[in-house]
Amino acid sequence: MNILLLGSGGREHALAWKLAASPLVDRLICAPGNAGIAREAECVALDITDHAAVIAFCKANKIDFVVVGPEGPLCAGIVDDLESAGIKTFGPNRLAARLEGSKGFTKDLCRDNNIPTAAYRRFTAAQPAKDYVREMGAPIVVKADGLAAGKGVVVAQTISEANTAIDMMFGGDHDAELVVEQFLAGEEASFFALCDGESAIPLASAQDHKRAFDGDTGPNTGGMGAYSPAPVVTPAIHAKVMREVIQPVLTGMEKDGTPYSGFLYAGLMITREGRVRVEVLDAQGLGPDGDL
Repeated sequence: MNILLLGSGGREHALAWKLAASPLVDRLICAPGNAGIAREAECVALDITDHAAVIAFCKANKIDFVVVGPEGPLCAGIVDDLESAGIKTFGPNRLAARLEGSKGFTKDLCRDNNIPTAAYRRFTAAQPAKDYVREMGAPIVVKADGLAAGKGVVVAQTISEANTAIDMMFGGDHDAELVVEQFLAGEEASFFALCDGESAIPLASAQDHKRAFDGDTGPNTGGMGAYSPAPVVTPAIHAKVMREVIQPVLTGMEKDGTPYSGFLYAGLMITREGRVRVEVLDAQGLGPDGDL
């Protein structure tokens, strides 16, 4: 089997390492790859944002299967285009990838399917968002709606800090949207599942070091190192996540006509009372780098 892996980051390096070990793989190519991935696969300078070029490369090189790592191409519909060209591809299509591309979409999905999550509101203008912040008080969480590479979240400790974050996220962009949500206290954890549109196989849990400074202080980052499994995800919590989060997500997506297949990443807050709350759902999130 000839496999093309799309991406150039740490998650793609891990995927390349495991794919290369499979006896089913005859040829493994990664586009664009990196120096580490080059130890496991052939790296090619292919622009993965150019879907026509990717399709042409697959046909020219007799690619049997494409694995998509990054969220950007998924949200841009690379899976839709490859499969329309008759090329088997692993990952969610464009509509399903909205889990990654829009935090507002994810929050609405949780609301509509009784998936536990923090109270929230969506905004397309700064002043109504600031009014909501004043009504709710601080601490409070401000999230840019779209892709932000794990850095589109501000956990504001004061109303002034939240207002500054709102101004920054809109920043004169008339198409911008953000989510303002309730602050949840507890312990964060990441949970991963392999999905086929109807059912899911649970994989590992993990925790990462998300804040920039010691003592969980400073700005939110995309994650700076991680360990797995997460001690807070006990067998009871594991079962609760599958029952209250993962399966309802799949059921809700299928009901809406956008079944989800691929890796599903759930960023969770485990409260002191042992309740599970969804903070983010990521399409093909293969590492704890989502926007919590």
